[in-house]
Amino acid sequence: MHVTQCSEDPPFTSPSGVPVMHSPHDPYVRVRGAREHNLQGVDVDIPRDVLAVFTGVSGSGKSSLAFGTVYAEAQRRYFESVAPYARRLIHQVGAPKVGEITGLPPAVPLQQRRAAPTSRSSVGTVTNLSNSLRMLFSRAGAYPPGAARLDSDAFSPHTAAGACPECHGLGRVHRTSEELLVPDPGLSVREGAIAAWPGAWQGKNLRDVLDALGYDVDRPWRELPAAQREWILFTDEQPVVTVHPVRDADRIQRPYQGTYMSARRYVMKTFADSRSPALRARAERFLTSESCPVCGGGGLRPEALAVTFAGRTIAELAALPLTELAGVLNGADDTSEAARALIGDLVSRIAPVVELGLGHLGLDRAAPTLSAGELQRLRLATQLRSGLFGVVYVLDEPSAGLHPADTEALLTLLGRLKAAGNSVFVVEHRLDVVRGADWLVEVGPGAGEHGGRVLHSGPVEDLAKVSGSATARFLFDRPPAPVRSARAFRDRLKVGPVSRHNLRGVTAEFPLGAFTAVTGVSGSGKSTLIGEITEDLEGVGRLVSVDQKPIGRTPRSNLATYTGLFDAVRKVFAATDAARERGHGVGRFSFNVAGGRCETCQGEGFVSVELLFLPSTYAPCPECGGARYNAATLEVTYRGRNIAQVLDLTVEAAAEFFADTPAVARSLDTLLDVGLGYLRLGQPATELSGGEAQRIKLASELQRGRRGHTLYLLDEPTTGLHPADVEVLTRQLHGLVDAGHTVVVAEHDMAVVAGADWVIDLGPGGGDAGGRVVAAGPPAEVARTEGSATAPYLARALPRDWDRRRGTHRP
Repeated sequence: MHVTQCSEDPPFTSPSGVPVMHSPHDPYVRVRGAREHNLQGVDVDIPRDVLAVFTGVSGSGKSSLAFGTVYAEAQRRYFESVAPYARRLIHQVGAPKVGEITGLPPAVPLQQRRAAPTSRSSVGTVTNLSNSLRMLFSRAGAYPPGAARLDSDAFSPHTAAGACPECHGLGRVHRTSEELLVPDPGLSVREGAIAAWPGAWQGKNLRDVLDALGYDVDRPWRELPAAQREWILFTDEQPVVTVHPVRDADRIQRPYQGTYMSARRYVMKTFADSRSPALRARAERFLTSESCPVCGGGGLRPEALAVTFAGRTIAELAALPLTELAGVLNGADDTSEAARALIGDLVSRIAPVVELGLGHLGLDRAAPTLSAGELQRLRLATQLRSGLFGVVYVLDEPSAGLHPADTEALLTLLGRLKAAGNSVFVVEHRLDVVRGADWLVEVGPGAGEHGGRVLHSGPVEDLAKVSGSATARFLFDRPPAPVRSARAFRDRLKVGPVSRHNLRGVTAEFPLGAFTAVTGVSGSGKSTLIGEITEDLEGVGRLVSVDQKPIGRTPRSNLATYTGLFDAVRKVFAATDAARERGHGVGRFSFNVAGGRCETCQGEGFVSVELLFLPSTYAPCPECGGARYNAATLEVTYRGRNIAQVLDLTVEAAAEFFADTPAVARSLDTLLDVGLGYLRLGQPATELSGGEAQRIKLASELQRGRRGHTLYLLDEPTTGLHPADVEVLTRQLHGLVDAGHTVVVAEHDMAVVAGADWVIDLGPGGGDAGGRVVAAGPPAEVARTEGSATAPYLARALPRDWDRRRGTHRP
């Protein structure tokens, strides 16, 4: 690779033998000897103050280069520049495996965060727009006569001064009922009538306490007096009762004291305080959620909700789509200087959010309900107001979940970050974003151990000369959508009328035995419509919904445990001679069970590191080095590898290693079929993207076998996939249809949509501007629909003689 040298500075020679310049005038970020994850001693030069795109097939190493190396080194340098306490954390968090990086400015990461935001996070808090709106109400709101002026905190549901006393600012209250707590009133307490109580509570102690209090635990629940049923389920009393058991001639029984807790109290306490997700989920089964009767869902005290601006309360404005909110603010009659300044600030900050295709969101939209791509674009829009310059922004697939119509706006905003004097490094697969780059870095040629090399670093057009590039054939001469024999279908599944979120009485028909793509801009109602395909499934034997939610929230969860293949792997190790000689059973090789695991990290392989003023992170366990197991367990090997080394294998390598072990090979083969051969078996769930999690779930489902007619629902399954990987996945999905099943996807990738049998296009816009069926039919027909945001992009993905070669069919 060509490296520009400055004569006034002696070069530094990296471990790979390529010189690096130290001149402050050198306009490049120069990386030498990068070996993070699968990177094979990478040397690369990337100019500053440009939009640089890192691309390559999934698992090629592009994120390892952009985030694991460039950003991680910038973070390490930040720690070195601050207090000794923070510098001490460098050794815990670890430094990237790289020989040298020069010319590296401070870096700001904008990643698709794996951890879900808290329940109190919202669009308003992520963008800080809520703070400005509260300030507007505080300074320019219309107050009732005699009311005291409130500060901006009497307008936040997250402060004691502003939160509604009934719902504590959540806007919703949880309640329970006798019907939920006692689903079968024909049972007695002794028989487990109160289903909300855990199984252990149904035993001797609880019934003895109730018996001592004078209640009949053997009488059917419905026959107990209403007053007794009310007290047992809902009392707030917690009497301590001395229980005198019946004498037993065979053993001595002593009196004991029991404390009574009503079913409602137990459910509420568990739901609010338990740290166990499983217990919280169980408690939630016995609760209903409804709008708070005091604040009407606004989450604020009555005095705050009495203040209006432009004739609306702050809760009403926060519920409006951002496009509508901007219009209301611009049309406000208040012309005071304070109001004008605050309105101008709000509208200017709403504009980039709308440009990024998120205008359908309201400020009160809960952050956990947003996709990873939506969250990242919200943070991107916020950065445009930060005023930072001279930094490197590192972004992780900002086009994820973005309709092609919004890609141009994304490029415009990235250009504004660059124009402000920053470098923008983007990990991306979307070809329109790749074409818009000033500089392109392709990593590959394959995934995992077959990747990790820089194939190209230079202008986009020069990629055409690179042999072995997986991107070039799609970028410069993308093949048309595969022409398939038209599937004839007669039966159809009718859904609707649906009136939910922004869908207003929508009816749609999904052909059975076909591949249907649901399209539309962000917020048009795609996910809502697909979510309604749950009832009246006549002609369908089974429904399988595969979403992008994480397969786990800690490093303890991984690909091997989720798919179930690790059970078979542990049996293989337990059957070895070494394991039998030592008396090791299957449990010895579980990192979730004491005995075989490393007790320092409790089998996670990582320890949590709390960082001052920064989010906590994970670092390799200092005892086992990330192996998860203790030394004694690691002494047992199978074909020369211990259990930790097997977990470190990629799916592709493991498929070869376990080729003659059917119970393991079956799972591995399905993972290969959906394009996940580059993932490691023990790869923590926290490192997986939403698209990877979805494909793992799909593979887990496919390995179980497919009996009867199954309807598969997938939400943007191509998220995070290179076009070459998209071909692999869509081939698998079409294989399901060829086998007699039905596939329905919500999708933005026009190559996938063009290859579908049927397309349902929602819109025409997002939020209130969407929510209706704009077009429905074969791809070629939808591509000719006027007023469809999808049509022009779909038309480009279709071969010109589409109608003649394939024909059209209607259900």
